Parts: sequence; C-alpha cells; structure tokens
Amino acid sequence: MITLGIDSGSLTTKAIVLIDNNIAGKCVLPTGEDGETSARSAVSNCLTQLNLNPENMNSIPVVATGIGAKSLTFVSQHKAITTCLARGIRYMLPQVRMIIDMGAESSTVIKINDRGRIVDWANHDKCASGTGLFLQQMAKLMAISIEEMSTISFKAKSRPEITSTCAVFAESEVISHIHRIPPTPMPDVVAGIYCSVASRILALCKRVGIEKEVAVTGGVALNRGLINIIEEEMGFKVLIPENPQLVAALGAAIIAGESAEKGIYR
Repeated sequence: MITLGIDSGSLTTKAIVLIDNNIAGKCVLPTGEDGETSARSAVSNCLTQLNLNPENMNSIPVVATGIGAKSLTFVSQHKAITTCLARGIRYMLPQVRMIIDMGAESSTVIKINDRGRIVDWANHDKCASGTGLFLQQMAKLMAISIEEMSTISFKAKSRPEITSTCAVFAESEVISHIHRIPPTPMPDVVAGIYCSVASRILALCKRVGIEKEVAVTGGVALNRGLINIIEEEMGFKVLIPENPQLVAALGAAIIAGESAEKGIYR
C-alpha cells in the first residue's frame, strides 16, 4: 500500500510517502504564497523520486496536518499536529515518552504512552519568543546566520539574561547588549537567547511532567547550539530523530494507511 502524509507549515512544507509502512520518499520545500501549490509540489517531488506519476495522486490515501492543512483540497483527512507527531515519533523512536516540538510559530510539548497515544500536552501561550521565527529574527538582528548562531554559542563564557516573554521586548534586550559599552560578546548574547528559549521549553515540560526518553522534533531541532543548552537545563541528553522536521508528515502518512485499511479513506 502507498500512503502520503503532508505537514503544511508556515515556513516549510513536508511530505512523506510510505510503501507498505516503509519510508520510500520524502521532501522538504519552502512554503510559498499558496499552500496548496507548495503541498502539491512536495508530493510530486516525492512521487517522482519513486518513478510514480504525480497525476495518480488522487488514488493514494493522503492525510495532512500543520497550520495550512485545512486549505488543501486534494487530501482526504486533516489531523491535529499533536496526533501526527505522536504517531511519527512512535515509528522512529518507540522508546520516547515526551516530545518537544519546536516549529516556526509555536513550541509544543507532548507526553505519550507506550502505544504512541497522547497522555497530555501543552504549548506556549505567550508571544513568538521561543520559536523558529524568533530565532531567525534574532539572527537577522545580529547580522549572522542561524548556523553561525549555533556555532558561536559554544564559545560563550556567560549567559546574559533575556527575560522578556514577548519577542518584541526580547529583541530590545538583545539590542541593548549589542550596543552597550563595552558590548556583550556575541557568543554570550546568543547563549543568553538560547537560555531564554530553553527556560520556556522547560516550563512547558514541567507543566505536563517530565518523563524520559525525550525527543526534540521540528526544524529547530537541527540547531545544535540550542539543543546543547536545552540538555544542560534539563540535566540529561535528548534524542533527535533523523530528519526531525519530517516527524509530523510521517505520522500523517501512518494514519492515512490505518484509515485506508479500515475502509474509511475518502
């Protein structure tokens, strides 16, 4: 059986093809102005990898998740991102009992049982601070790349407090560190930003109750400098699945297969 899962995010669109429950094709593309076009492009890319005709898409079970899922006209079902993340991580790392998902616009902590079912969850209820877009804005403010931020954070000798829960006010705090005399060293500023993000993540984890093993998903999971500080704050190592930004799309594809087997597809 061939099934498709799509995670339609604000910055990237992810798609995965499963064949007999094995990952056969995957794609991550920037989300353009039209979410439908981006999703179709990601799916076509996946199917082309497998020498399958994208025109046959309508005969394949497709489940979508993510912020843009409900705008996609060619899918049969829409599922909550939390549900898809739980099913995807269960496939990749069955020992995981807590997921920290760090996306472009939100951070969510999900507690799951040994069957990959959700026990509890919480997401941030503040401004955008602590998200991928926030980190991008901080990098732009300091005129460095996200990759450079991650690298220089390991050179930090201190971590100045970035206390605001509002992204706008946090930005002002960073500016004050950059322009003070003498200026706060850039590695220290980055470490302070990461520490601020990590403290918000830890607060979410404590809200639902920390339970190992813990996995971090979403595109922000690729930021090794931030993950290092999250691990220091939590006091133990976390797991990073292969292609962490694809976990929700994988979960969606798994659900598509289960629905098809039950005869409720389309």
